[in-house]
Amino acid sequence: MFVTNVQRQWRSLLASWQGVDWVLLALPVVLTAFGAIVIHSTQRNTETVAYGLNHGVLGLIGLGLALWIARVRYENLLNWQWIIYAVINLLLLAVIFIGTVGLGAQRWISIGGFHVQPSEFAKLGMIITLAAMLSRRDASTLWGVVTAVGVTALPWLLVFIQPDLGTSLVFGVITLAMLYWANCNPGWLVLFVSPLVAAILFHLLLPGWLVWSLTMGLIAWFTLPWRWFSTVMATAVNLVAGKLGDIFWNLLQDYQKDRLVLFLDPHKDPLGGGYHLIQSRIAIGAGKLFGQGWGQGTQTQLNFIPEQHTDFIFSAVGEEWGFVGSMVLIAVYWLICFRLVIIAQNAKDDFGSLLVIGVLAMITFQVVVNIGMTIGLAPITGIPLPWLSYGRSALLTNFIALGIVESVANFRHRLKFTD
Repeated sequence: MFVTNVQRQWRSLLASWQGVDWVLLALPVVLTAFGAIVIHSTQRNTETVAYGLNHGVLGLIGLGLALWIARVRYENLLNWQWIIYAVINLLLLAVIFIGTVGLGAQRWISIGGFHVQPSEFAKLGMIITLAAMLSRRDASTLWGVVTAVGVTALPWLLVFIQPDLGTSLVFGVITLAMLYWANCNPGWLVLFVSPLVAAILFHLLLPGWLVWSLTMGLIAWFTLPWRWFSTVMATAVNLVAGKLGDIFWNLLQDYQKDRLVLFLDPHKDPLGGGYHLIQSRIAIGAGKLFGQGWGQGTQTQLNFIPEQHTDFIFSAVGEEWGFVGSMVLIAVYWLICFRLVIIAQNAKDDFGSLLVIGVLAMITFQVVVNIGMTIGLAPITGIPLPWLSYGRSALLTNFIALGIVESVANFRHRLKFTD
């Protein structure tokens, strides 16, 4: 009788997670555990906090949050949409007035002795807000696109002026991906990002800038109403984007300008802005096929790469675990993204599907940019590697996002009003 009661209790408990994607849940846990190992290796020869242990403990807390959130219906977030939006904007405003300055930026709020980075949680808040909006009015109309972009503009601006260029880029990618999934015309998305491309081409290749501007006019002709007006406006905006690019460029901090330019040739400033990238390339190259072994990487153990346990954690993976270890790591991220796509396609409603796509865009962009910047294929933007880089706010945000995705998976086949 006792055994039977225990079995019933276990079955009742497991029933709360009967639809959970256990593969998707396990992969971030493995990444977090591996991250703790790599982080500990980067800190072995420094008299600092036990970052590896902290990362592992916080990962367990994050896993608990994800499991709890997976049991709660994600549809409940629809009732909290604007409250969540208001909270993230208030927190971002608080950073401006009472934020803590570090590494040349004011991005953190000190709460109980811990530094919390609201911009990390704001990414998830924006995903929830956009998913709720686009599930009620999709992006197949211009009004739907304008309202979605308008709602994104305020938190994006508050993040940009901190300054946090990396997170502001993540905001943009999340918005574009969710608009696309909500049936936005691809031509509109191209027009949306076209001024940025025009500004870059203006300084690199003038003929290309002219051709691009005329091409945007053609896209406006075939995709927008009021053809003549839209074509002239699209062309004009891209033509003047070169000068506008100079204005926005001057708004950036000096270290941000260095990060955006020096990745093309870090040896122009080998002891300054290019130092991180040069040392990172040396470390990854030194790993060769199978790596130098855990705790054996010279670049990592001799601390040639500052703050390696955060944004440049991949260079430690490359040096100590080699090409094979790096490719296994990338394969794990690919599998996570693959599972996210499956859940998004099988979600029972648009709101759930959009939530998952927002998380997919956030994770994918961060992985691509972080790994790209450590090997010199992308500017250094301060974007952490999900579940691997040390960072309390980022790690908790990723696990909360995972919990929301698992909720979408867990309730995709259940009746709306069942427990």
